[in-house]
Amino acid sequence: MTDRSAYPTNRAAGIKLSKLTKKFGDVVAVDALDLRIEAGQFVTLLGPSGCGKSTSLHMIAGLERATSGTIEIGGRLVSEVPPQDRDIAMVFQSYALYPHYTVWENIAFPLRAKRRRTSKAEVEERVRYASSVLGLDGLLDRYPRELSGGQRQRVALGRATVRQPAAFLLDEPLSNLDVQLRLEMRSELKDLHERLAATMVYVTHDQAEAMVLSDLVVVMNGGVVQQAGTPLDCYNNPANTFVAGFLGEPGMNLLPGRLERERLFVADGVRVRVGEPLPSVVGRAVLGVRPENLALGAAGDDGITGTVRSVELLGSRSLLKVVVDGQTVTASVPPVVGVGPGEEVTLRVTDSAHTRVFDADTGSSLTVSPPAPLPGRHDTLHRVTP
Repeated sequence: MTDRSAYPTNRAAGIKLSKLTKKFGDVVAVDALDLRIEAGQFVTLLGPSGCGKSTSLHMIAGLERATSGTIEIGGRLVSEVPPQDRDIAMVFQSYALYPHYTVWENIAFPLRAKRRRTSKAEVEERVRYASSVLGLDGLLDRYPRELSGGQRQRVALGRATVRQPAAFLLDEPLSNLDVQLRLEMRSELKDLHERLAATMVYVTHDQAEAMVLSDLVVVMNGGVVQQAGTPLDCYNNPANTFVAGFLGEPGMNLLPGRLERERLFVADGVRVRVGEPLPSVVGRAVLGVRPENLALGAAGDDGITGTVRSVELLGSRSLLKVVVDGQTVTASVPPVVGVGPGEEVTLRVTDSAHTRVFDADTGSSLTVSPPAPLPGRHDTLHRVTP
């Protein structure tokens, strides 16, 4: 087995995007994106289809030309530099392997290109290292048609690894795999990042991948960054109702109503004490509470009262769905709940510190100590008037 400690040193570089914008005719796909990625960070661009995450990645790679703004990799301005000279390696959703080449030949291909002029000994060393790290040692003589989907994706990762790029760009690389393979490859990706200490920019719509893999999550919607922060910060302190509803399986319950004095939120069927005191905010607002922070309460308790619509058994837990004034509220509860459709129940908030309050008009967070704003943004809290 190749001595991994002998592998060439890490060449990770930081990436800086400044006012990066991409328009397709009158459609703004990415709107003035400002983002700084530190060398060695794993950063995920997360959001629904059409949010601009893949377009942003393609602009970093040079596969899409930016309408305006700049891109720096390792302190070098590369906005006008062709893709092959940006010192990046890209892994796509499709494996893009050469079917007539063996695994060894596919991994070695970037190093054997004439423009690289890598020595035979170095090619051998790098391929052996990459195959060892990715568990491909016994597969080097096989062809892609003889491999499983997960093995093919590992070959694609190996081909990127041997180049020792300044940054890896990964465009939904696990989306073609079945559930079990995705879980396995997710762990392997995390391990690979830790071994290489590489800069990785990862695009996905799968929030579980983002939560597990990332140092920094960048949540996007409509071409605009909604929030950038650690996975837990984005989950626990969503900057707005979009982030609150998008993150979580299922997402945060969002209930319109009115915030009264003394931290009391009220609506039809809802009477909940919220967490830390708010900065003189009263009036129309939206209450946010995650399903795991709700439990069955007793009749007459403060909480959220409605009629059970369904109980979805998921093994270790059940999703209790309750209709409250025409809106469905979901609670994640123990598997056996003892209630059924048509029954009236009250859901109590297990800890008021986990509640969040949002502006009814803008959707911005109104909770004390919101996440720090992104560099270049000057958002202020909008206070609801009585």
